Order: sequence, then C-alpha cells, then structure tokens
Amino acid sequence: MAGTGATAEGSTDLDRVLRLSLAAPTGTPGRLRPVPSAGALHPVRAHLLLGPGCSLRPGRYAYDPRTHRAHPRGPASADVPRGALVVLTVAASRTVAHYGHRAWPLLLLDTGHAAAALALAASPALDVQVCLDADAALLSAAAGLPGAPDWQDAWPGTEPELPLAVVRVVHRGGRSADREGALSAWAALPHGAAPAPLPGADTAPPRELAAARHLLDHIARAPEPPGGTWHPAARPEPVTDDALEARRSAPPGDLNHPPGNDLLARILATARTAHPAGPAWTAAAGGPAPALYGSVPGRHGLYVRASGDARPTLALWAARQQWVGTAGAVLLAHGCPEDAPPAAVRSSHLIAGYAVGAAQAHATALGLRSRPIGSWQQADLGAALGDTPGRDWIVHGLALGGGGSAPPSTPRPASPP
Repeated sequence: MAGTGATAEGSTDLDRVLRLSLAAPTGTPGRLRPVPSAGALHPVRAHLLLGPGCSLRPGRYAYDPRTHRAHPRGPASADVPRGALVVLTVAASRTVAHYGHRAWPLLLLDTGHAAAALALAASPALDVQVCLDADAALLSAAAGLPGAPDWQDAWPGTEPELPLAVVRVVHRGGRSADREGALSAWAALPHGAAPAPLPGADTAPPRELAAARHLLDHIARAPEPPGGTWHPAARPEPVTDDALEARRSAPPGDLNHPPGNDLLARILATARTAHPAGPAWTAAAGGPAPALYGSVPGRHGLYVRASGDARPTLALWAARQQWVGTAGAVLLAHGCPEDAPPAAVRSSHLIAGYAVGAAQAHATALGLRSRPIGSWQQADLGAALGDTPGRDWIVHGLALGGGGSAPPSTPRPASPP
C-alpha cells in the first residue's frame, strides 16, 4: 500500500490487513475480490483513522481497494489513541440501481462481510474488536464526514456515505484508550477532505435511492450508548492467509455435492459463535436423508429440526434462484421479527453478514466451496415450521458444496437445546 514504508516492530501492519481483506487482486478490474458483495458491486468504503503505532503516519485516510492505496483526508491530533479505527460506510447508489427496493438489506450484509474480512486478516500480534451498533452520527463525525442529512449541502456533487460499522485494530503490546473514547477523540476533529467521487452515483432511480438512504440512516441511529458495544474478533483455527486470499463465491454448478455432516457441523458452529448476538442458525442439507439441522451450544454434532428437503422452498424464497434447490447444504441466519425495532433490524443483518463472512473463510480452509445468498423474499422459516408467522424470517444464507460425489457422513446424534 502506497506510503506504508517499513513496518516497525510492534506496529499495526495495515498493508497486510487491507491486502488480505478489502483489496482487489492486482491486475484485475476490481469486481471479483476475496470479500463477497451482492452483484460484485462492492458498495462498502473504508475510512482509516490512524493513531500512533501504525504503518502509516497518523491521520485520516480514504482507502481505495482497486489500487490498494490510502489517500490522506486530514491530520490527527496529538491525543488520538494508538492503533487504527476502520469506519465502514456504504455508498448505496449502484446497489439500489441494480436491486431496487431489495437493496437495503444487501448493503447491511455487505458491510458485515467487510467487517469480517478485516477481522480475519489481522495477525496474531494484533488485537481486533468489532462494533456493529455505534451511532451513525458519531461514526460520521469520527470519520470526518458530514451526516447523511447534511451531506449534499457540505459536499455537493459527491455521493453520500452512510456509516454502519467500525473495526478497531491495535498491536497487543501497546496501551490503548477505551473504545468509545477512541471514537470520541476522532469525532472532536474538523471534517476531513471530501473523498474522491466514484462512478455510478446518478444511475439509481431517485425515489428508491432516497428511500434506501433514509431507511439506513434511520436504523443506524443509536444515541444510547453512541459508542456501541464492542466484541473481540478471532480467526477460526484452520483459516490461513492463503485461505483468505483464495476464498471466492463459487459458481452455482460447483455446489451440488453435500459437504458431509461433520464439516457442516463445524461451519454451522463457526457462524453461530462468530458474534455473541444476532440471529439464530439452521442448516438445510441435501443427500439421501435431507433435513433441517441445528447445532447445540458447547457440543459437536447436529440435531434434526425437521425432516425433508427444504431446498426447493429456499430457492423460491431466495428470489427464485433455482440453483439454491440443488446446493449441497445451505446455512441460514434467521430471526428479526417483522415488528423488530430499528436497532435489531440493523444488528441482525450486520451480524448475519459478519458471521457468514467468517463461515465462508472457514469453509474455504476446509476445502469446501461456498456462495453467500443475500436476497430473501417472504422467507418465513418459523411459519414453515409451525411457529407464529412473522417472527422468524431468514435474513442471510451460505450455500455449501463438497469437493466430490461421496455421500454425506452419518450425523452425530445430539440432543436439541
């Protein structure tokens, strides 16, 4: 990454973190990156808030994943904390232009995937914590950006960015301020320079774009507490740097073989434990005895939630993507009742994207192929299983396929919770 220079011992190597998470591979047009995105549109942008102890001098930067460059946007004050804060925003126009009214959940899921990619890319020498519920106004101020309602007045002709998440990376050997104080220290500084405009801002229907921006701004407000809740991030043990560079969304035709129940149980456990809050998790598996499976906290194995093949129904719910009906298995994040408060809508989608990001990296390390599934319509899993309608909607999914035609292993018995 331009400007990093040599990495001093005990510093945060941003070149490595960003190269393994958000950067487009060298020599490519930038659409097919390790971190997945609906339609390969990549609406998530990263603003780097760097204190002492980083491989770039302190200050605010806008990161360009297509060129792997950090563009300075303003200086830091003497009292900003050590390490790096990465504020993740979304520029909604291209996703809205492609998906219309279905865009807003995809923007949240994409942000969760980007947060997971950053967390997984950190070396063991770094302490990484993730916040998916900080107040949007505080995140905007910390990143040196205008708030959504004031953006066009402050920076006319540029596309508004809506902040949704923040990742903190600091070297384990250094002292660090409290996490909420870190955001507040940056928020006290003046706005930075406007980020460079990117193409696509004028392609979305104005009404749909305004509705998506308004909704995201509404659900990202969290005045109590504005600093949000922070959780430590960990990389699943088999995941290596090579696995992070190799992860890709597989073509649907490569996902037809069941992954085997032992591997399925491991991936399901990774999704369930990636974050302490968020949606519930179930797996729909094919093979000779198709079923819906759950996992028991603290135990290995699967238990049968319901017998029968749910995949054809899932294909209808997943915007009629017929290939979902032949996938070897599909992990499902579900919850978010129809009367959920705005904060719960935001967190369930961000955490689902974050957890599927971790699960996909784990699947890659285990030799499985995978493909996230973000578009769900009227996918009321709870009602399909006989529960009260409108209480248990599917918000995200991950299709999994094994590497061959061998039948799945016999599931280990486990008692339901």
